Amino acid sequence: MRVLQLCNKPPLPAIDGGCIAMNTVTQGLLKSGATVKVLTIFTHKHDFVLESMPPAYVAQTDIEGVFVDTRVNVVDAFANFMTADSYNVSRFFSTDFDIRLTRCLQDASYDVVHLESLFMTPYISTIRRYSDARIVLRSHNLEFALWEKMAHGARNLARKAYLNYLSRKLREYELSILSQVDGIAAISEEDRRHFVELGVKKPVEAIPFALPMHEYLPPAGHKPRLALFHIGAMDWSPNLEGIVWFLEDIWPHIHQAFPALTLHLAGRNMPADLIAGAGSGVVFEGEVADARAFMHDKAIMIVPLLSGGGIRVKIIEGMACGKAIISTPVGAEGIDCRHGEHILLAENATQWVEAIGQLVNEPGRMEAIGARAMALAAQHFETDNVTARLIEFYHTLRRP
Repeated sequence: MRVLQLCNKPPLPAIDGGCIAMNTVTQGLLKSGATVKVLTIFTHKHDFVLESMPPAYVAQTDIEGVFVDTRVNVVDAFANFMTADSYNVSRFFSTDFDIRLTRCLQDASYDVVHLESLFMTPYISTIRRYSDARIVLRSHNLEFALWEKMAHGARNLARKAYLNYLSRKLREYELSILSQVDGIAAISEEDRRHFVELGVKKPVEAIPFALPMHEYLPPAGHKPRLALFHIGAMDWSPNLEGIVWFLEDIWPHIHQAFPALTLHLAGRNMPADLIAGAGSGVVFEGEVADARAFMHDKAIMIVPLLSGGGIRVKIIEGMACGKAIISTPVGAEGIDCRHGEHILLAENATQWVEAIGQLVNEPGRMEAIGARAMALAAQHFETDNVTARLIEFYHTLRRP
């Protein structure tokens, strides 16, 4: 099977959940014996450095990158108010990328063109013009639903109005484009149901995010220190929104109840005002060189998301590391985990303090939750199993 994988940012280095998700698709397909060509956009936020990638990966994927300036342009954003386009998506269209894609399709034939996220759908017409490959949308999120949630939680009225506008535009675009692909690989069962409820007629299969679980096993005999941690890029709006809420509304209560506990925040692009405004007991680590080592070092992972969709990759990584995780219900959406068994869920300060207390005062409970979380991750998110499901989905789309 020959697969052309179109990415909205380079899969390597795997610096965030989206990159990890794309890279595990690539690695899983290669391991299965498929031929994979990777063509990716790169941007000011996500650079393309071929020299830093493993030579074997470069040779196997023949990866190429095309720069696209996706920064928000005030004139274009304003003009978008007068058109039917979704500016969030149209920013990812580039004539240069379209030309390179055309050449790829002319130079080789593919069985499947795999679109990583809604942001690669502006290229569907070019794919149809030059290829008879099946087009599969790998949906990382229901994008319009993510923006709806952010709009709902916005406190500033002007921001709320603009986010509502963006979500409406995205909804219109997303519903129109879904009929143009041959199949949708939703990242969770919950997202699959949402697609069906929206009236999508094309085949939709729930194929979760995957990880090579053996790479996340904690070091033998390692004992993590009793501390809280969060890891996530602060240039992703839901992460920043959640951490600001946690520091303002939740952390003061936790710190009062457990003054010896520290909270360690890691991730790129930490805003200076966030750092300056943090209270006592908060440690900003910035972008860490080894995310897995950072996670292994601390006992309790927090995921205070108020908006988002799909599956939170960091939760799956935390489970694979055997962490005890406390999350908002929104953060745990899309993962078939049970409160009190694989994870602890909390919505307000009282519940967060209670959850922390359960883990701090009962170390055995903390270890048991982490062990059950690791077993759940191995059962549902192992790369080989998930890749087999994806390939089977590809084959169903090719059958007459």
